[in-house]
Amino acid sequence: QVQLVESGGGLVQAGGSLRLSCAASGRTFSINVMGWFRQAPGKEREFVAAVTYTGGSTSYADFAKGRFTISRDNPKNTVYLQMNSLKPEDTAIYYCAARRLNNLRISAYDYDYWGQGTQVTVSS
Repeated sequence: QVQLVESGGGLVQAGGSLRLSCAASGRTFSINVMGWFRQAPGKEREFVAAVTYTGGSTSYADFAKGRFTISRDNPKNTVYLQMNSLKPEDTAIYYCAARRLNNLRISAYDYDYWGQGTQVTVSS
C-alpha cells in the first residue's frame, strides 16, 4: 500500500500564498501520476492539478491556471502545490492523490491512493 501525508495548509489572507506538500511512503514504486483535489463545505471534491511521474506533463483546473503550480521531487517521494494569489473561494480541504497509471486524469475515481487532507482557509 501507499500512504500519503499532506502538510502546509493553514490560514492566509486573500492575495497571499501557501505551499502544500504531500509525502508518499510505502510502495511508492507503484505511483505514477500525483495530484491535488479539494473539497469545500457542501460541495463535491474537485480536481485541482496533477503531474506525471517525470513532471513533464501537468494538468490544471481552470481556476488554478496562472495561480497554482504543481511539482514533484521523486527522490523525496513528494509532490508540492504552490498556491499564489489566493482567494476566499479557494478555502477547502486539499487532498493529495496518487494514481498507478501514468496518464493524467481529472476524475477522483481514477486515483488509487488518498491522503487525509489539509485545511486551507483564505480570509477576505
